[in-house]
Amino acid sequence: MQQTTATPSKRRATGLRWLRPLVLWAVGWTVACADIDINGPEFPDSDWPFPNDTTGQVRVSWDWRNPMPSGQHIEIKAVSGDIRATTALGSEVVVTATKIGRPGDVAAVSIAVVSHASGVTICALYPSVARRPANTCEPGDAGNMSVWDSAGGSVKVEFAVEVPEGVDFIGRTLAGDIVATELHSDVFAYSMAGDIHISTARLATAITQWGSVVATLGLPDWGRDLEFSTLTGDIRVTIPAATNAVVQATAQAGDITSDFPLTQVAPGRIRGTLGSGGPTLTLSTLAGDVTLKRGG
Repeated sequence: MQQTTATPSKRRATGLRWLRPLVLWAVGWTVACADIDINGPEFPDSDWPFPNDTTGQVRVSWDWRNPMPSGQHIEIKAVSGDIRATTALGSEVVVTATKIGRPGDVAAVSIAVVSHASGVTICALYPSVARRPANTCEPGDAGNMSVWDSAGGSVKVEFAVEVPEGVDFIGRTLAGDIVATELHSDVFAYSMAGDIHISTARLATAITQWGSVVATLGLPDWGRDLEFSTLTGDIRVTIPAATNAVVQATAQAGDITSDFPLTQVAPGRIRGTLGSGGPTLTLSTLAGDVTLKRGG
């Protein structure tokens, strides 16, 4: 097995400690999934991160299920809380949202369901913030999700999703991990502050700002560009040995290791063509390591 290792640049992670407060106090975020974009939750000047005091907390569950045909997508928009996705046994999408917080705050946070031509979008909808647009749950780049501690912002909402084969899964959370394992679906995962773990028989994209990404893909041909990136954390991606793609990887303050023969084009940057070429696979981290593994 041929392995490529790139020399890291001299800018080390120890000089990048300012990134964490910058990430956690970010004013807003916008993430993309091809033609599917959303405006994510915003940070007013509140007591972020959410307090860890669990005194008097309750857990309130909410359930939803509905058949969904292959080719559509289920989109989850969270603010604070993990999202976990597994393969459904049948054709129904099953979503369980668990609200965690003090009773009064939990009651102020609702779960909204929006059906549209491409599938279904489900949001953790917090009370609207004064002098800001009203919070709404909408697919794509529409809608608004702002939070404020005194208006239910201390509530965590954790989602568990069962995804039928062939139904795309889109998960977005501001502060939380996204775990999508053993799926037979295209997966698109976005977090501001959290780790992302994906294993799918198809393709995936994962972007976080503060956290690591681990992903295993099953398809060798994608028909679209894929990206796995973070500001502070490691990237580890496994793709089939017969993959046809162009790879570009960047680690500003870390190492790059590849099971595939790639070329170092600059310190902390490698590039190369796999098989007959094709879409671009982008792997990038500012402070961390990048590892590209050869799968079966």
